[in-house]
Amino acid sequence: MKKIFVLDTNVLLQDPNAIYAFEDNEVVIPAIVLEEIDSKKRNADELGRNARQISRMMDGMRNQGRLYEGIKLPNGGKLKVELNHRSFAKLQETFAEGTSDNRILAVALNYHMEEQEKPDPRPVIMVSKDTLVRIKADVLGLTAQDYLTDRVVNVPGDMYMGYLTIHAHPAIIDEFYTYRHLSVNSLNLTYPLHPHEFVILKDEMGTSKSALLKVNAEGKRLEPLFLSNDPIWGIGARNAQQRMALELLLNDEIPLVTLTGKAGTGKTLLTLASGLMKVEDERKYKKLLIARPVVPMGKDIGYLPGEKEEKLRPWMQPIYDNLEFLFDTKKPGDIDKILAGLGSIQVEALTYIRGRSIPGQFIIIDEAQNLSKHEIKTIVSRVGENSKIVLLGDPEQIDHPYLDASSNGLTYVVERFKDQNISGHITLERGERSHLAQLAADLL
Repeated sequence: MKKIFVLDTNVLLQDPNAIYAFEDNEVVIPAIVLEEIDSKKRNADELGRNARQISRMMDGMRNQGRLYEGIKLPNGGKLKVELNHRSFAKLQETFAEGTSDNRILAVALNYHMEEQEKPDPRPVIMVSKDTLVRIKADVLGLTAQDYLTDRVVNVPGDMYMGYLTIHAHPAIIDEFYTYRHLSVNSLNLTYPLHPHEFVILKDEMGTSKSALLKVNAEGKRLEPLFLSNDPIWGIGARNAQQRMALELLLNDEIPLVTLTGKAGTGKTLLTLASGLMKVEDERKYKKLLIARPVVPMGKDIGYLPGEKEEKLRPWMQPIYDNLEFLFDTKKPGDIDKILAGLGSIQVEALTYIRGRSIPGQFIIIDEAQNLSKHEIKTIVSRVGENSKIVLLGDPEQIDHPYLDASSNGLTYVVERFKDQNISGHITLERGERSHLAQLAADLL
């Protein structure tokens, strides 16, 4: 049976192509949604870009017919801008305030009540990224659902971890230590291993015998880690996942590295130490570029006093804190003198690196979970020859209003690049900042 999907504004602002995602069903866009999209089209951010895109798409569709009468979509469905089901009378009994959300719900409710009077009523479904809109729809007796098409993984727990633990016969572990490699086929797995994925082999007999291996770039052979566990810039790996992360960060053959994990797992500190080693010690890259998106509870930093550097300092302070630790500074302001003297370390807001071509640099993008798919594509596609980019973040801590753990840009990169031999990923799970920080990350 065909259905009627009523779309909330946030669905189109998140994915302008959402109108094509409902197969051969009818897609209804309330008129108030067009007004909300119009109010966003002048924004200079991702929402503004999507607002302009959906406006251009719908303007092009006018050539096919009148939008308020409905036009056919390429997938067999129908798109309609609704003008005749705007009555607020039936909704006022429950939600009296005439907000935009309530007016969108009124359209869905009026459609639902109209369909119920027919002998073969079609289901009416409210689609929204807003949890409260879905709750309100449920209160009104409407079917409501989240927009799931933009999700990279169905649930956050399904995200690629970058490593796995395999219980094997002790003879296989002995074979690895004898020949210093193993064929992936020797493990008789029912699932594939990805390039640069790490494997922890444990004795299935229950002894303490174990081995830490890495899948090679071709994905067919397991090899030992090529790095020793010696500290870099005074920082050493405190657990197996951190050692895996350093293996990826210090490998010049892997130009794209993604690290995820809770606060305090060492993502930023390990990456900065690796970048300093590659730039200052080995001179592999000519500059260390560190950037993070400016997303506090909104993106505007224009009302802060001072020049650009002073405006950016509050948002960049977590980076400076880590640099002060690595350089072992003693007095406030010492880190600024060190960075000015070196000249090879640049700390920027992400706004200022978009649109650039960045060759020969070690690039660190912190808090990448606050980036959308389009933004992450824009940034990664800026990477020039002989550069390495590292994306860091915690998909469970997102400040962006239209992103979640399953649809953000960082998760998108992790899942799309897991089969590529130029990338590597590790999920850090154990907090090393302090026992208190670990408990806070787990309990709060």
